[in-house]
Amino acid sequence: MQCVAGVVAQAVSRIKAQLLPQYPNVDDVIGLEHSYGCGVAIDAPDAVIPIRTLKHISLNPNFGGEVMVVSLGCEKLQPERLLPPGSFPITDERDASLGPDTVCLQAEHHVGLMSMLDDIVESARPHLARLNARRRQTIPASELVVGVQCGGSDAFSGVTANPAVGYCADLLVRAGATVMFSENTEVRDGVDQLTSRAASPEVAQAIVRELGWYDHYLERGRVDRSANTTPGNKAGGLSNIAEKAMGSIIKSGSSAISHVLAPGEKLRPDQRGLVYAATPASDFICGTLQLAAGMNLHVFTTGRGTPYGLAECPVIKVATRSDLARRWHDLMDVNAGKIADGEASIEATGWELFLLMLEVASGRKTWAEHWKLHNALVLFNPAPVT
Repeated sequence: MQCVAGVVAQAVSRIKAQLLPQYPNVDDVIGLEHSYGCGVAIDAPDAVIPIRTLKHISLNPNFGGEVMVVSLGCEKLQPERLLPPGSFPITDERDASLGPDTVCLQAEHHVGLMSMLDDIVESARPHLARLNARRRQTIPASELVVGVQCGGSDAFSGVTANPAVGYCADLLVRAGATVMFSENTEVRDGVDQLTSRAASPEVAQAIVRELGWYDHYLERGRVDRSANTTPGNKAGGLSNIAEKAMGSIIKSGSSAISHVLAPGEKLRPDQRGLVYAATPASDFICGTLQLAAGMNLHVFTTGRGTPYGLAECPVIKVATRSDLARRWHDLMDVNAGKIADGEASIEATGWELFLLMLEVASGRKTWAEHWKLHNALVLFNPAPVT
C-alpha cells in the first residue's frame, strides 16, 4: 500500500544492487506499489474490484509464484484478507497454510528504518533462490496470454496498427493462445459487433451486462462515453467516440468471443481464445486490470505517441504512422505505418507482430524494457473513499 511505498522502493533498490547479481536467472525485482488499503470503504459492494485486482496481480504468472507482502500493520486491507492461505500453489518445502511471506513494518522488533530494510532484503533471499533454480523451457505459443490496448489513438489507428493487431490476434487464437481486448467506452458504440461474435448466448449476455454496469457507473458521475475522446485524439483526426470505437474494436480480430471477465477477475485455466476483459479505457487502469486477468505479454498501439511501459510484463508498442516510428525510433517496436505507405500489407504486419511476440516471450527486450520505462499500476476503485 502507499504507506509503505517509500520503504519498499528503497528495499527493492538494495535487493537489485546487492542480491540480484547473485541470481543470474532472475530477470528483475519490482515493487507492486498501490494506493489502496486505508481510507476506503473496504466492505462496500464495489470494493471487491480493487481487492481482487491486487490479489490477482500477485498471482500473475510473470512473478512465478514468488511474492512477498510488505505491510504497515494497521491497514484495513490486511495481508490475510488480501492473500489468504492457499492463494499460491506451493510445490516445495513451504507450508501453504501459513499464507504469503509477510514483513510488517510496525512489528516491535523493527528499530529504525535500517532494520526494516534489512528484514525485507533478507526475506527476499529464499524467493530469489527458488526463482534462480528455474530454467527457460520451450513451450507452445498456446501458453501466451496477450492483452491488446490502444492509447494516444489517431485516425490511422483503425486503418493500420489496430487491423494488424487484429490479424495477429486471429493467428494467436488459431495457435491456441488467449487474447484479451478491453476498454469499455471504446467498444460501447459497436456493441452489436461484439454480441454478434459471441460464442454463445451466455457470452453475449455477459457483454451486455458488463457494458450496462459501466453505463450506470458513468451515469453516477454525470458523464457519458463521449467524454472519452482527448484533445490528442481530435488533433489526430478522431472527431468522436463512435469513430474511435470502430477503430478500437478491430484490434480484436475476427474470432468468436469465448469469455467475458468483469473488472479484476482472473482467467481460469479453461478460459482460452478471444476474451473480452471489461475495463475502463484509461491506459493505466486497463493495463493494470489485464495484468490481474493473467496477461503475460502486452501489445499497445499508438498514433500520437506514448512512452507507456509496464514493469510487470513486456510491452510491444506499435506505431500507426511511419513518421512517428521514425521520430520515436527507439520507443516503437513495430511500424504499422508501412501499411498506409503501401510498403506492407495488414497480413504481413500481423505476421511480423506475431513473430516478434514469440521472440519477446523468449527473452528479447522491447524498447520499453530496454529503457526501463515503467508506468505505475492504477487500481479501478468505484467504491467510496472514506
